[in-house]
Amino acid sequence: MAKKQFTYKDSGVDIKAGEDLVNSIKGIVKETHSDAVLSNIGGFGGFFSPNLDGFKKPTFVSSVDGVGTKLIVAFKAQKYDTVGQDLVNHCVNDIAVCGATPLFFLDYFSTGKLEQNVGYEVIKGFATACKENGVALIGGETAEMPDIYGPGEFDLAGTIVGIVDEDKVINGAGIKEGNVLLGFKSSGLHTNGYSLARKVLFSEYEVYDFVEELGRTVAEELLQVHKSYLPLITALKGIEGVHGFSHITGGGMVGNTKRILPEGLALDINWDGWERPAVYKLIQEIGNVPEEDMQATFNLGIGLVAVIDKYAKDEIIAEATKLGEEVFEVGSVIQN
Repeated sequence: MAKKQFTYKDSGVDIKAGEDLVNSIKGIVKETHSDAVLSNIGGFGGFFSPNLDGFKKPTFVSSVDGVGTKLIVAFKAQKYDTVGQDLVNHCVNDIAVCGATPLFFLDYFSTGKLEQNVGYEVIKGFATACKENGVALIGGETAEMPDIYGPGEFDLAGTIVGIVDEDKVINGAGIKEGNVLLGFKSSGLHTNGYSLARKVLFSEYEVYDFVEELGRTVAEELLQVHKSYLPLITALKGIEGVHGFSHITGGGMVGNTKRILPEGLALDINWDGWERPAVYKLIQEIGNVPEEDMQATFNLGIGLVAVIDKYAKDEIIAEATKLGEEVFEVGSVIQN
């Protein structure tokens, strides 16, 4: 009896499928490149030559993140073109609040079985957001790992690198008692709180159910793209009296903004300073979620906070309004 032959494809890994995906994305990836990118897709590393003219002491700023369980909503809805945008924009915001200009992004896409159309849609999302943010997509990894992921499942991670002059780093060092907190509207849940949101909403609805209170389907609400605040931060960071920015992700407004406060200071949040979007009211009502959990889990409609001197408030609001941003006074800095 002939001994059974096992191939890599029999084990669940299709090398040709990976090669086909790389070939299919070359065009959309190249559209994100500028003259600073020295390598083409398919090499062992991505090369980027930044223009350092005008920098006294250039400092690189980096961040890495994932999309979290928002991916499960994408699986349920079979919609894959937004989660890549979520990841890029999340990473962009994390370094933009430090004063950095993003330069390049690298992605990691892992799945049980590589589906060409799914991989293409996800990576197209990366490329779309990279183009919008002026970021080069210079490298990535696509891994096919059977037995780790179930059918139709995948995971994403991404790394971003940006640059800022050392003396222009924004770290909250100038924040003091009496500073005002200005909050800027989010585009939905962004990429945080989905474990709780899913547990509550999917106990009552299916992914494509239309929900009267939301004016849209569950999928449309939960798959809104995590907003990039790069244009807004770029416009505001040079204004005198701006001392810090906080990207409101896991941990909510308090958990994230207190990270940039000097020792001895605390936050006084006016939780009635803006109207919460309907999705949060729905989650709290259906799930009987305690207010404390709501505040610590979700952005509650505010995706970015600026900590500023009072005298700068009118100028900042005017600048934000020009960019079509909705802004609210959401609290102040107090002694701890």
